[in-house]
Amino acid sequence: MFFDSPYYYYVIVGLQALCVIHCLKMGRERGWIWFIVFVPFIGSVAYIFMEIFSRRDLQKVGTGLGAVINAPGKLKKLEQQLRFSDTFNNRVALADTYLAAGQKEKAIALYESSLTGAFTENEYVLKQLISAYFEAQRFADVVAIAKKIYTLPQFARSKAHILYAMALEKTGEAAQAEKEFQQMRGRFANFEARYQYGMLLTRTGRGAEAKKIFADMVEEASQLTPRERRAASNWFALAKEELRK
Repeated sequence: MFFDSPYYYYVIVGLQALCVIHCLKMGRERGWIWFIVFVPFIGSVAYIFMEIFSRRDLQKVGTGLGAVINAPGKLKKLEQQLRFSDTFNNRVALADTYLAAGQKEKAIALYESSLTGAFTENEYVLKQLISAYFEAQRFADVVAIAKKIYTLPQFARSKAHILYAMALEKTGEAAQAEKEFQQMRGRFANFEARYQYGMLLTRTGRGAEAKKIFADMVEEASQLTPRERRAASNWFALAKEELRK
């Protein structure tokens, strides 16, 4: 039976995590979080059916659960592949899976060991290392790695650039972090970067400026196509939550 399966624990924990994250990002009632935590299975299922309305959200939950269930088997297969053939591609594939599974240090070790020979400056691995370092709260390492690819044209509007700006603040360089966020500002785009910039302004006591950023984001959302709104829905929800505060 399912409840006797060795994967039952992973499914429940994954389901809880997905529901709590969705609850926080979408600004739902915080009472849901307690219900999900203390009544794991029933609370999570109730939240999904009562608070996650769109087909797209349900698909995300299903995809996330599938990843949780299949992760142990996928990791084992990739680990075997690497033992059989220690190649750059196999190292990076396993590192990506470790990172997705939350095993940050293992991912970092593989990414770092992949940066040799012809792959010393591999852009993809360096960007993945930025994400892994940030998750591991190794913010000085994020800054150091980001500087290696800073001049690449594609870096300007990348997730890695956002993490670089956030890491600058974490390492005491708030003024430089603000300059980086200002480079990523622009109407009808870069909503994640703009939200994070607003949060930086909030933390540095410039609430009025932050409020203007959040208000602009919410106003622009109504002028986007449905597809564009869905793509940035989390950031709009978070901006609304900050405006309510």
